[in-house]
Amino acid sequence: MRDITLKPSTLRSARATGFVTLPEDTVALVRARGVTKGDVAEAAKLAGLMAIKRTPDLLPHCHPLAVLDADIEVAVEDNGIRIEARVRTIASTGVEMEALTAVSVAALTIYDMLKPHAPPEALSIGDIHLLEKRGGKTQYRRQLAGLRAAVLVLSDTVAAGRKPDTAGASVRDSLADAGFDIGVYEVLADDPDTLRMRVQQLLADKLDCVITVGGTGLGPRDITVDVIEPMLTTPLPGFMEAARAFGQQRTPYAMLSRGVAGLAGTTFVATFPGSRRGAEETLAAVLPGLVHLLEVCRTVRPHEGGYT
Repeated sequence: MRDITLKPSTLRSARATGFVTLPEDTVALVRARGVTKGDVAEAAKLAGLMAIKRTPDLLPHCHPLAVLDADIEVAVEDNGIRIEARVRTIASTGVEMEALTAVSVAALTIYDMLKPHAPPEALSIGDIHLLEKRGGKTQYRRQLAGLRAAVLVLSDTVAAGRKPDTAGASVRDSLADAGFDIGVYEVLADDPDTLRMRVQQLLADKLDCVITVGGTGLGPRDITVDVIEPMLTTPLPGFMEAARAFGQQRTPYAMLSRGVAGLAGTTFVATFPGSRRGAEETLAAVLPGLVHLLEVCRTVRPHEGGYT
């Protein structure tokens, strides 16, 4: 199965539909509740709900999920029966396969119950497809056009060329993959004056986002937080609270990070840990909120509702 340990748990939903084509006399029999095997609609609903729970047993790459809400609708139409499944959960991956499996099994149940009442050539299952999927990356990928970001790596060792940067490069690539335009990616030594001057230059350029990587720990050269925190005009502690909570589920040391985040003027600034894993976990945790801040709340761009 695909590794989803870096994906945050969010509200995810999916809707799927399908259609079982029937001859007119069989449709009339269903409406009259004259099918020998019982109530077709109720049986299909129960089968669909059971299929949702068994999806990871049927599809080898599906992760087991705690489904929190599910509903199956069965509508008898003039030429057949339409099925729609709706599934919701709070998880690290989506529920579209659960919805599609529910529709498929419900359709097979309908076929099984009605095959004694119609010739095989008059029965068919088709048009099974996803109607809607919400949650995860689909919510923000299309929103990020034109947002500019900078990544500053703070490390004496990397700046001296004694080891390559992996944490900052991973953050840079992930932000770019999410749709940000990465205008600046630099490695700096752990020097407070150099960091302060460079961040001030980036703020003057009105970038949407500045991320520092490294210097959030407790060592004598970990100066990033001490430099950045006084520059924040609007602290947003929830970002790093979310990041530490996310990281704490994966390592017992996330609580030691002193990272801070907030707005410096109209620019979002956050301080990420210097380890690659810590930086990746922090970005995974804060990215949905960051996108909402920059695009939905419109901290920089005028909002249709009237605020800026």
